[in-house]
Amino acid sequence: MSAPKVAVVTGASSGIGRALALACAREGMAVVAADIEAEALAQTQALVEAAGAACMMQRCDVSNAADVELLAEASWGRWGGVDWLFNNAGVAVLGTAWDATDDDWRWVLGVNLMGVVHGVRSFLPRMQARGMPAHIVNTSSAAGLATIAGSAVYCASKHAVIAFSECLAKDLEQAGSPIGVSVLCPSLVATHIDQSQRNRPAALPEVGPTAAAYGERVRAGMAASAITAEDVARVAVDAIHARRFYVIPHAHTGASVRDRTQKIMGDFHHIHQESLQ
Repeated sequence: MSAPKVAVVTGASSGIGRALALACAREGMAVVAADIEAEALAQTQALVEAAGAACMMQRCDVSNAADVELLAEASWGRWGGVDWLFNNAGVAVLGTAWDATDDDWRWVLGVNLMGVVHGVRSFLPRMQARGMPAHIVNTSSAAGLATIAGSAVYCASKHAVIAFSECLAKDLEQAGSPIGVSVLCPSLVATHIDQSQRNRPAALPEVGPTAAAYGERVRAGMAASAITAEDVARVAVDAIHARRFYVIPHAHTGASVRDRTQKIMGDFHHIHQESLQ
């Protein structure tokens, strides 16, 4: 019997990460589930195994490069390779741009952006050395394609993930690599991201004074969403099979992108029309 294909999912203890792990199990893949929350991660492992797939769990703080390197070593040690990598772990801080603390920035960028960077740096060279087709999915957000008040830190981190992923895809294409890249950009779905503070390191205690005021908006948006974490995971898996780069599960995200693009192009044309007069 041939060895199963292997998927690694960070942020796998709940929400989109858990849904991705289960979607990979339904694909007949073995799953490496990673997260900072060991107890909830064990629940994901049990669900994946109940779905008939092999699953290894490992506690991992993706903001820590050494943790991610250990995750890659453990994945190769157990399975001898990884076919799909989901750099999915993410956290959120809300509040006005000027109230965000240094600790807010360190935490959110450490997880949302550097977690993706660490995943690519630890896993991609090993994937390339195998010389086999593989795929990397980096989780950004609709907030990486547009912007909204009260989300400066989060939006900045997610815009950076999209830029990083676009450059990564171009680098791999130029190198003639068989490794594909997708960037996942969901809008609000019912997850625990509104409770991100539960995992905030004690070493980064200072929270901006307006952070709590924006929480209700996020919770209301999640409650109103017709798209579930399972829907997002299904669209992500479909995108891997289709080798599609942008993965945008929510239809309304298109309007946000269009409005932002029209504003950019409107100002661009205005400036250049003035320069010709």
